[in-house]
Amino acid sequence: MSDYELYEDDEPYIVVEQHSSGVGPLLLGIALGTGIALLFAPQSGADTRRLIRKKAREAKNTVADVVDEVASTVTDGLSRAKEGVEDRIDSARDAVELKKRQISRAVRAGRDAAHEAREDLEFRIAETKAAYKEN
Repeated sequence: MSDYELYEDDEPYIVVEQHSSGVGPLLLGIALGTGIALLFAPQSGADTRRLIRKKAREAKNTVADVVDEVASTVTDGLSRAKEGVEDRIDSARDAVELKKRQISRAVRAGRDAAHEAREDLEFRIAETKAAYKEN
């Protein structure tokens, strides 16, 4: 699929697809790495507990970073979407105002034409009556 697609209103849109593995595989990798390290590292219980605490802190920090990044991405996307919607609303309002002005001018022109036609018709009727009375 291309980055540019045409929708019903024939305006080009840029479609950006972002794929992310998510937090699940990250946590799984951390857990597997910690488990393998515990199995193959000959350490005392205190050292092992210290290592587990350290890895847990690292995992917590990594998850916090991922959450912050996702929140930032979502916030940016919402901001861009909001700006796009506001732009479309503004242009729709402008189009409506333009049509209102055009219709108003057309109505005024129609009234003026009808008034002139009525005056012309009344004048012709008066002429016809006068000519009829003379004959």
